Amino acid sequence: MVFNSYTFIAFFIVILILHNLPFSWKVKKINLLIASYIFYAAWNPPFILLLWLATVVDFFVGRALYRQENKSKKRMLLVISLIGNLGMLIFFKYGSFLLENFTALVNAIGIEYHPAKPNIILPAGISFYTFTTLCYTIDMYKRKSEPVKSLLDFSLFVTFFPHLVAGPIVRPPQLVPQFETARTASQKQLLEGLMLISLGLFMKVVLADGMLSGSADTVFSSSGTLLSLDAWTGVLAFSGQIFFDFAGYSTCAVGAALCLGFVLPQNFLYPYAAIGFSDFWRRWHMTLSAWLRDYLYIPLGGNRKGQFRTYINLMITMLLGGLWHGASWTFVVWGGLHGFYLWVEKFFKDRAVTNTGMVSAQIADTEPVLVKASLVPGIMVNKTMRNFFLALLTFFLINVTWVFFRSSTFAQSWELLKSMFGQTNDGVALLSTLAIIKVGVIISCMVVAHWLMRNTTVLTVAAKLPWWLTAIIWSVLLLLIIISQESSSSFIYFQF
Repeated sequence: MVFNSYTFIAFFIVILILHNLPFSWKVKKINLLIASYIFYAAWNPPFILLLWLATVVDFFVGRALYRQENKSKKRMLLVISLIGNLGMLIFFKYGSFLLENFTALVNAIGIEYHPAKPNIILPAGISFYTFTTLCYTIDMYKRKSEPVKSLLDFSLFVTFFPHLVAGPIVRPPQLVPQFETARTASQKQLLEGLMLISLGLFMKVVLADGMLSGSADTVFSSSGTLLSLDAWTGVLAFSGQIFFDFAGYSTCAVGAALCLGFVLPQNFLYPYAAIGFSDFWRRWHMTLSAWLRDYLYIPLGGNRKGQFRTYINLMITMLLGGLWHGASWTFVVWGGLHGFYLWVEKFFKDRAVTNTGMVSAQIADTEPVLVKASLVPGIMVNKTMRNFFLALLTFFLINVTWVFFRSSTFAQSWELLKSMFGQTNDGVALLSTLAIIKVGVIISCMVVAHWLMRNTTVLTVAAKLPWWLTAIIWSVLLLLIIISQESSSSFIYFQF
């Protein structure tokens, strides 16, 4: 079941009614749990067994981890959880990938090996709920929080339908305490939740699918050399499509939870206004970025073991982050490019800190006569313009990485990059003038909107608008969603 379907609308109305009837809190939680299983079963009912297995094993293993004093037994319990969670993820998501690469390797060294192609179906959302349960057992191992007391609460935490299939990736302290006491949405929460759902659907149905997907698909399905303008238009279209698609899903998820009285963590904060790549990863898929930081980068040593080790840890984290997105070397290269960008950024930041320290030492005696930059309007204007151009440079370089993210092969990526940066006067023109103008206008508006909204939220802005203006905007969004609904498709991140 997807948010952008009439089936979900009927499903959600029933859930809202049941959640607001005078049942006991335990009955309401059972209703939400059953609804979450129905929501997931709409894809493939047998895969509910994987959810049950992950839920039950991690609930009891997590409790045992927290209570166990023997270090060797504690490690063994953690290994059991890691094997159970990562084993399922590796088999279903990376089984075919590993077999293909093993076959290529042994054939390259002269051993004839041609196994039957496995027929493995990827369970929807397995990457997301695996990370959700993993963080629980790791936290129990480190005793960062108390174990969840109720299997019902833990099951609902894992399977709560708004975040189940494509995030946000939640952690027990963020959601479990909300299940411990009865709650329904206030009138304000309900209105804000419905507004977020409408906005998320507009982003997905109208912008991602209706306006941008056609140009992106046309360019990325081409195998030949294109005109530079067409190539760039297709890549920019995909950069907008994947943002509106994934941020649209996250916005719907946060809104659906809010309609029920629950608060999920924010997952996007206008990432195309990022000034640099560390800032980008603080704004793009924020819950995954935080997960990789806390459960991979920091355990590897973070920045605590010297500069060289910090660079290695950054690259390992981004390479594995790329592989998390898909079982393909193109995703690994995508992650590696982001790791390289972070390397370059850190190198220049470290140099700037060193140079600043030297200059500060030299002028320490004259510090009282220095004027703070914040008191000089001209300096502030220059800084704003500099940051805006740095944001545009960041956006430009991020678009280069999207080539590998979207392309199915390296050959396709190379052809597209040659079209973007090479001499392509003899390239093929695929897109109409209208399509190029449409993509240009939407992407330009998106970048400007991200920049203007980078330090605020939609709900904050909406609260400051007159009610009648909010109502008009909301009505237009709903009308456009209804008109564009037939062209909508599944969310991109469902495949991850």
